[in-house]
Amino acid sequence: MGVTAAVAGASGYGGGELLRLLLEHPEIEIGALAANTSVGLPVTDVHPNLPDLDGRVFTDTETLVASKADVVFLALPHGQSGAVASRLPEGVRVIDLGADHRLADAEAWQRAYGGAHAGVWTYGLPELPGARPLIAASSRVAAPGCYPTASSLALAPLLAAGLVEPRDLSVVAASGTSGAGRSARTNLLGSEVMGDLTAYKVGTHQHRPEIVQTLSGVASAEVSLSFTPVLAPMPRGILATCSGRALPGADADAVHEALRSAYAGEPFVRVLRPGRWPRAAATLGGNAAHLQGTYDAESGRVIVVSAIDNLGKGAAGQAVQCANLMLGLPETTGLTAQGVAP
Repeated sequence: MGVTAAVAGASGYGGGELLRLLLEHPEIEIGALAANTSVGLPVTDVHPNLPDLDGRVFTDTETLVASKADVVFLALPHGQSGAVASRLPEGVRVIDLGADHRLADAEAWQRAYGGAHAGVWTYGLPELPGARPLIAASSRVAAPGCYPTASSLALAPLLAAGLVEPRDLSVVAASGTSGAGRSARTNLLGSEVMGDLTAYKVGTHQHRPEIVQTLSGVASAEVSLSFTPVLAPMPRGILATCSGRALPGADADAVHEALRSAYAGEPFVRVLRPGRWPRAAATLGGNAAHLQGTYDAESGRVIVVSAIDNLGKGAAGQAVQCANLMLGLPETTGLTAQGVAP
């Protein structure tokens, strides 16, 4: 097929995972790799797990923009993708792994991230109702955040089936430290993280508007969401406990059937057998989401637990999944639902 992909932000965790996946992609050749703070460094100095990139060096953004790639992945910190995207030719397919183009509401963007709103692109969560044809027809796609992916996949079927009250949703999600990026910070040191769980940005996390936007679209009504993120002592992975106040007709069988029906035939979403619950480690290295749900009669709430790899289905894997759709390739090309263990 002769498709060349360039990656901006290739030195980060998300960028590195993207390179790992692209190395195994049968239809994509890796082009320019930009990382402005690492310009001139060998790629394998930063990503020693990618020996097939030996001899490659990181370049700057100007070189990437001029490289005439067919596909560009933007794995940049929030607020930096818009400026790069505006310099790319219209015919180039672009997938943004950052948050710059996810939110339709400019005021919501400014409250969550600050700075100017770069505009909204097609939202790249293929498993949402009607999303695939929109992604396939787009040249600009915003890949969802990791927490929104885990939360939306869990709660969207419940809202679509009318099993939960849209105005009373809750998500408590634990994430590995790679979700905070590669920059050195005291609170992410091993000595600070090991043996501890830490809630952070409680009620104010920047991903909440994205989850609300996605779920409001599914419910065709404004949802209300309490979102509590938790930093967990692990490098990667997310385990999200998502719940909503049950509406009439909700029970354990109805919950499981709503999940099963919503994701029947999906290549990357696995609804586990009743009695089995998701584990974050089971998704590592893959592009899968594992789900299980039930009805808690004591509290009157429906509960769905979701597990993903925040660097896989929550970032790089999802971006490749979207790129496949945009290129007219089988959606699963270069991806796997299987995790690695131990």
